Amino acid sequence: MRRRNFLAAAGASLLAGCSRIGDTQWFGKLVEGADNWHRGLHRALGFGRITMAPEFTRADLSPDFRGNGSLTVDSDAYRAAEAAGFADWRLEVTGLVDAPLSLSMDDIRALPQRTQITRHDCVEGWSAIGEWTGPQLSHLLHAAGVQPEANYVVFRCADLYNGRPYYESCDMDDALHPQTIVAHQLNGEPLPVKNGAPLRMRIERQLGYKHAKYLTGIELVASLDHIAGGKGGYWEDAAGYQWYAGI
Repeated sequence: MRRRNFLAAAGASLLAGCSRIGDTQWFGKLVEGADNWHRGLHRALGFGRITMAPEFTRADLSPDFRGNGSLTVDSDAYRAAEAAGFADWRLEVTGLVDAPLSLSMDDIRALPQRTQITRHDCVEGWSAIGEWTGPQLSHLLHAAGVQPEANYVVFRCADLYNGRPYYESCDMDDALHPQTIVAHQLNGEPLPVKNGAPLRMRIERQLGYKHAKYLTGIELVASLDHIAGGKGGYWEDAAGYQWYAGI
Protein backbone atom coordinates (compact mmCIF):
# COMPACT_ATOMS: atom_id res chain seq x y z
CA MET A 1 0.00 0.00 0.00
CA ARG A 2 1.25 3.47 -0.83
CA ARG A 3 2.60 5.33 2.15
CA ARG A 4 0.20 8.18 2.77
CA ASN A 5 1.25 11.44 4.32
CA PHE A 6 -0.69 13.31 6.91
CA LEU A 7 -1.47 16.97 7.48
CA ALA A 8 -2.16 18.90 10.60
CA ALA A 9 -5.80 19.83 10.92
CA ALA A 10 -6.61 22.80 8.70
CA GLY A 11 -6.62 25.94 10.79
CA ALA A 12 -5.86 29.62 10.65
CA SER A 13 -2.38 29.09 9.26
CA LEU A 14 -3.74 27.05 6.36
CA LEU A 15 -6.44 29.59 5.60
CA ALA A 16 -3.92 32.41 5.69
CA GLY A 17 -1.88 30.68 3.03
CA CYS A 18 -4.74 30.06 0.61
CA SER A 19 -4.51 33.38 -1.18
CA ARG A 20 -0.82 32.85 -1.87
CA ILE A 21 -0.75 29.26 -3.06
CA GLY A 22 -4.39 28.34 -3.58
CA ASP A 23 -4.07 28.49 -7.36
CA THR A 24 -1.11 26.12 -7.60
CA GLN A 25 -1.53 22.56 -8.80
CA TRP A 26 -0.15 21.01 -5.64
CA PHE A 27 -2.02 23.10 -3.08
CA GLY A 28 -5.24 21.20 -3.71
CA LYS A 29 -3.53 18.04 -2.53
CA LEU A 30 -2.60 19.73 0.73
CA VAL A 31 -6.19 20.72 1.38
CA GLU A 32 -7.46 17.28 0.38
CA GLY A 33 -5.20 15.60 2.91
CA ALA A 34 -5.97 17.93 5.82
CA ASP A 35 -9.32 16.35 6.65
CA ASN A 36 -7.81 12.87 6.88
CA TRP A 37 -4.61 13.49 8.79
CA HIS A 38 -5.54 11.13 11.64
CA ARG A 39 -6.09 8.26 9.24
CA GLY A 40 -2.89 9.02 7.33
CA LEU A 41 -0.94 9.27 10.56
CA HIS A 42 -2.02 5.83 11.71
CA ARG A 43 -1.35 4.24 8.33
CA ALA A 44 2.07 5.85 7.94
CA LEU A 45 3.50 5.31 11.40
CA GLY A 46 1.30 2.69 13.02
CA PHE A 47 -0.80 3.39 16.08
CA GLY A 48 1.29 3.66 19.23
CA ARG A 49 4.65 3.91 17.44
CA ILE A 50 5.01 7.69 17.63
CA THR A 51 7.59 8.85 20.15
CA MET A 52 8.08 12.58 20.49
CA ALA A 53 11.33 14.36 21.23
CA PRO A 54 11.09 16.46 24.40
CA GLU A 55 9.89 20.02 23.87
CA PHE A 56 10.75 22.99 26.07
CA THR A 57 9.63 26.57 26.75
CA ARG A 58 11.04 29.89 25.61
CA ALA A 59 12.52 30.29 29.08
CA ASP A 60 14.79 27.36 28.24
CA LEU A 61 16.23 28.85 25.03
CA SER A 62 20.01 28.90 24.81
CA PRO A 63 21.45 32.45 24.70
CA ASP A 64 23.26 31.59 21.48
CA PHE A 65 22.60 28.69 19.16
CA ARG A 66 26.08 27.98 17.86
CA GLY A 67 26.84 27.05 14.30
CA ASN A 68 28.65 23.84 13.51
CA GLY A 69 30.18 22.18 10.46
CA SER A 70 29.79 24.52 7.50
CA LEU A 71 29.11 28.06 8.71
CA THR A 72 28.29 29.38 5.23
CA VAL A 73 28.35 28.26 1.61
CA ASP A 74 31.51 29.36 -0.17
CA SER A 75 30.07 30.09 -3.60
CA ASP A 76 29.20 33.20 -5.58
CA ALA A 77 25.69 31.86 -6.15
CA TYR A 78 25.05 31.51 -2.42
CA ARG A 79 26.50 34.94 -1.61
CA ALA A 80 24.23 36.46 -4.25
CA ALA A 81 21.23 34.61 -2.85
CA GLU A 82 22.05 35.82 0.66
CA ALA A 83 22.39 39.41 -0.55
CA ALA A 84 18.94 39.15 -2.14
CA GLY A 85 17.38 37.83 1.04
CA PHE A 86 17.02 34.37 -0.55
CA ALA A 87 14.09 35.69 -2.59
CA ASP A 88 14.91 33.34 -5.47
CA TRP A 89 15.89 30.27 -3.43
CA ARG A 90 14.15 27.10 -4.60
CA LEU A 91 13.55 23.79 -2.86
CA GLU A 92 13.11 20.89 -5.28
CA VAL A 93 11.15 17.75 -4.36
CA THR A 94 12.03 14.99 -6.81
CA GLY A 95 12.60 11.27 -7.20
CA LEU A 96 9.87 8.69 -6.60
CA VAL A 97 6.99 11.16 -6.54
CA ASP A 98 3.95 11.66 -8.73
CA ALA A 99 4.37 15.42 -9.12
CA PRO A 100 7.84 16.94 -8.57
CA LEU A 101 7.77 20.30 -6.80
CA SER A 102 9.84 23.46 -7.06
CA LEU A 103 9.02 25.65 -4.06
CA SER A 104 10.00 29.25 -3.41
CA MET A 105 10.55 30.65 0.04
CA ASP A 106 7.13 32.31 -0.24
CA ASP A 107 5.63 28.87 -0.93
CA ILE A 108 7.40 27.44 2.12
CA ARG A 109 6.21 30.27 4.37
CA ALA A 110 2.63 29.99 3.07
CA LEU A 111 2.28 26.36 4.14
CA PRO A 112 0.87 25.43 7.56
CA GLN A 113 3.68 26.01 10.04
CA ARG A 114 4.84 24.11 13.10
CA THR A 115 6.85 25.79 15.86
CA GLN A 116 8.71 23.59 18.34
CA ILE A 117 11.33 24.22 21.01
CA THR A 118 13.75 21.32 21.11
CA ARG A 119 17.26 20.41 22.16
CA HIS A 120 19.93 19.94 19.51
CA ASP A 121 22.43 17.28 20.56
CA CYS A 122 25.72 17.29 18.69
CA VAL A 123 27.87 14.20 18.29
CA GLU A 124 30.76 16.38 19.53
CA GLY A 125 29.14 16.52 22.97
CA TRP A 126 27.43 19.92 23.12
CA SER A 127 23.73 20.75 23.19
CA ALA A 128 21.58 23.83 22.65
CA ILE A 129 17.87 24.56 22.84
CA GLY A 130 16.21 26.52 20.05
CA GLU A 131 12.77 27.38 18.72
CA TRP A 132 12.30 26.17 15.14
CA THR A 133 9.52 27.07 12.73
CA GLY A 134 8.64 25.58 9.36
CA PRO A 135 6.25 23.25 7.56
CA GLN A 136 6.20 19.57 8.41
CA LEU A 137 8.07 17.55 5.81
CA SER A 138 4.98 15.37 5.51
CA HIS A 139 3.08 18.30 3.99
CA LEU A 140 5.54 18.55 1.13
CA LEU A 141 5.63 14.81 0.55
CA HIS A 142 1.85 14.60 0.48
CA ALA A 143 1.75 17.38 -2.10
CA ALA A 144 4.30 15.59 -4.29
CA GLY A 145 2.62 12.19 -3.94
CA VAL A 146 5.03 9.56 -2.63
CA GLN A 147 5.25 6.48 -4.83
CA PRO A 148 5.03 3.00 -3.28
CA GLU A 149 8.68 2.18 -4.02
CA ALA A 150 10.01 5.10 -1.94
CA ASN A 151 11.76 3.94 1.23
CA TYR A 152 14.09 6.86 2.01
CA VAL A 153 14.25 10.64 1.78
CA VAL A 154 17.59 12.16 0.73
CA PHE A 155 18.35 15.78 1.64
CA ARG A 156 20.54 17.70 -0.83
CA CYS A 157 22.52 20.71 0.39
CA ALA A 158 24.24 23.71 -1.18
CA ASP A 159 27.43 23.43 0.86
CA LEU A 160 30.57 21.45 0.18
CA TYR A 161 32.31 19.92 3.18
CA ASN A 162 35.95 19.08 2.62
CA GLY A 163 35.22 19.48 -1.08
CA ARG A 164 32.33 17.00 -1.13
CA PRO A 165 28.60 17.81 -1.33
CA TYR A 166 26.90 17.50 2.02
CA TYR A 167 23.81 15.33 2.11
CA GLU A 168 21.79 13.33 4.59
CA SER A 169 18.82 10.98 4.61
CA CYS A 170 16.15 9.40 6.75
CA ASP A 171 13.58 6.63 6.42
CA MET A 172 9.88 7.24 5.88
CA ASP A 173 9.02 6.90 9.57
CA ASP A 174 11.17 9.90 10.46
CA ALA A 175 10.13 11.75 7.29
CA LEU A 176 6.48 11.50 8.34
CA HIS A 177 7.08 12.25 12.01
CA PRO A 178 5.17 15.34 13.30
CA GLN A 179 8.39 16.95 14.56
CA THR A 180 10.31 16.57 11.28
CA ILE A 181 10.12 20.03 9.73
CA VAL A 182 11.78 22.13 7.04
CA ALA A 183 12.86 25.02 9.25
CA HIS A 184 13.21 28.59 7.98
CA GLN A 185 13.15 30.37 11.36
CA LEU A 186 15.18 30.07 14.54
CA ASN A 187 13.87 31.77 17.69
CA GLY A 188 11.26 33.68 15.70
CA GLU A 189 13.73 35.17 13.20
CA PRO A 190 14.85 34.10 9.73
CA LEU A 191 17.38 31.30 9.99
CA PRO A 192 20.92 32.71 10.37
CA VAL A 193 23.53 31.75 7.79
CA LYS A 194 25.65 29.92 10.38
CA ASN A 195 22.64 27.74 11.18
CA GLY A 196 21.84 26.84 7.58
CA ALA A 197 19.90 29.71 5.96
CA PRO A 198 17.51 29.79 4.36
CA LEU A 199 16.32 26.20 5.01
CA ARG A 200 17.47 23.29 7.12
CA MET A 201 16.00 20.03 8.25
CA ARG A 202 14.98 19.35 11.83
CA ILE A 203 14.76 15.62 12.51
CA GLU A 204 14.28 15.93 16.23
CA ARG A 205 14.67 12.30 17.22
CA GLN A 206 18.23 12.14 15.83
CA LEU A 207 21.63 13.73 16.48
CA GLY A 208 22.58 17.04 14.92
CA TYR A 209 24.55 15.78 11.93
CA LYS A 210 21.29 14.43 10.51
CA HIS A 211 19.78 17.96 10.40
CA ALA A 212 20.98 18.98 6.94
CA LYS A 213 21.60 22.72 6.39
CA TYR A 214 21.44 24.96 3.28
CA LEU A 215 18.73 22.70 1.93
CA THR A 216 18.16 22.74 -1.83
CA GLY A 217 16.58 19.38 -2.59
CA ILE A 218 14.50 16.53 -1.21
CA GLU A 219 14.69 13.30 -3.18
CA LEU A 220 12.61 10.16 -2.62
CA VAL A 221 14.52 6.95 -3.37
CA ALA A 222 14.06 3.20 -3.03
CA SER A 223 17.64 2.59 -1.88
CA LEU A 224 20.62 4.57 -0.59
CA ASP A 225 23.17 2.28 -2.25
CA HIS A 226 23.71 4.50 -5.29
CA ILE A 227 23.86 7.81 -3.39
CA ALA A 228 27.47 9.09 -2.94
CA GLY A 229 29.25 6.51 -0.77
CA GLY A 230 26.12 4.46 -0.28
CA LYS A 231 25.84 4.83 3.50
CA GLY A 232 23.16 7.51 3.63
CA GLY A 233 25.01 10.68 4.58
CA TYR A 234 28.22 12.69 4.36
CA TRP A 235 29.56 11.66 7.78
CA GLU A 236 28.35 8.11 7.38
CA ASP A 237 30.37 7.86 4.15
CA ALA A 238 33.41 9.84 5.31
CA ALA A 239 33.83 8.77 8.93
CA GLY A 240 31.66 5.73 9.53
CA TYR A 241 29.02 7.51 11.61
CA GLN A 242 25.86 5.55 12.29
CA TRP A 243 23.14 6.14 9.71
CA TYR A 244 20.41 6.04 12.35
CA ALA A 245 21.52 8.49 15.04
CA GLY A 246 18.53 8.21 17.36
CA ILE A 247 18.50 9.93 20.74
